[in-house]
Amino acid sequence: MLKSTASTLLRRSNCIANPSSTRAFAATASSDEPLVKTALYSLHKEIGGDMVPFAGYELPVLYKSENGGVMKEHLWCRADGKAAMFDVSHMGQIRWHGKDRAAFLEKIVVGDIAGLEEGSGCLSLVTNEQGGILDDTVITNAGDHIYMVVNGATKFGDMKHFQEQMNKFDGDVTMEYLEDSMQLLAIQGPGAAEAVKKLLPSGFDLTKMAFMTGVETTLDGIDGCRITRCGYTGEDGFEIAMPAENAESVASKLLSDPAVNATGLGARDSLRLEAGLCLYGHDLNETINPVEATLAWTMGGPKGRRRKEGGFLGAEHILKPDGKLQKVSNKRVGIMGMKAPAREGAEIYDAAGENKIGDVTSGTFSPCLKAPIAMGYVETPLSKAGTEISLKIRGKMQKAAITKMPFVESRYYRVPE
Repeated sequence: MLKSTASTLLRRSNCIANPSSTRAFAATASSDEPLVKTALYSLHKEIGGDMVPFAGYELPVLYKSENGGVMKEHLWCRADGKAAMFDVSHMGQIRWHGKDRAAFLEKIVVGDIAGLEEGSGCLSLVTNEQGGILDDTVITNAGDHIYMVVNGATKFGDMKHFQEQMNKFDGDVTMEYLEDSMQLLAIQGPGAAEAVKKLLPSGFDLTKMAFMTGVETTLDGIDGCRITRCGYTGEDGFEIAMPAENAESVASKLLSDPAVNATGLGARDSLRLEAGLCLYGHDLNETINPVEATLAWTMGGPKGRRRKEGGFLGAEHILKPDGKLQKVSNKRVGIMGMKAPAREGAEIYDAAGENKIGDVTSGTFSPCLKAPIAMGYVETPLSKAGTEISLKIRGKMQKAAITKMPFVESRYYRVPE
């Protein structure tokens, strides 16, 4: 296992093992705290990155370059043979150790962690005592440890919550936060596999690497790296982790491929919305549960172990004793048909425009569909696809309709049979 002097190791009986890590348990960075620069900051500036504050970091919202700008970057990611490269080093990378690591994680997330085969991963949800969603996370069984990636804006609050739960847990578990010693890049798009293949050792067969699987490997000859086939665009893609001191060389090697385009936060947001994927803090929060968010599938099917056993925080608010889902008054839906984009906070009304039935949580103009799309929550009886609704946009009512998601068909990789 790669050891790093910058990592923070936390045990059930030890609240903080690295006193110099002043940010480690602040839910959010204070307003007067300087923004963190990822290892790619200089490279971003060099290639035209328009840097903005995000989750306590300085990250590019777009690039001022020939293929830059939100629209061009977005369409590049979906184009045949092309790939988009995102700096997602702000996200929190955690390793879980100890013989009871899976048992502990199943108390704080809804997924079947104990059932993950080595190398396999899943999207899961961190819940609170009321069943609300504290974060969404990707968890992978890495063999001698469990690898977890959480959102950058929530990672310190997550770890504070994890520590509180570890203090109540009677078992052997250790949390290792990698801080910024490991950087993270996302390579997304139809050409992602060809681009990443050039960094991998000879003999590494990506055609046999299924979606939501990961493994430790070398990248461009660099030891201590990790590759996971996943992403948040609806396209095939990978997240690759590497030591901070090697991040710029890996990113530069990727960008030397003419099929790879540096892509910022703006296109990342429009791509995930087209894919019908949630952004924490907007489409998900601690008052929304997995059923309302239409993410009950993260607990497995009706006959699955987690549905039957529960055992995670807030399970009694989400599941009935027989494992069936509790009824909810609101559900997350997709929305289309309006003439103008409906932004977050726009009010949703019934078709007559008389009764408010919900609110928009995310909205944009879809570069691929060339039409406005939105996501939001509406009263459950009116959540069926095809239901006509009205949106209040800039003080005026516009006709729209509930629609299924994703808005753009997903193209996640499947291993050939």
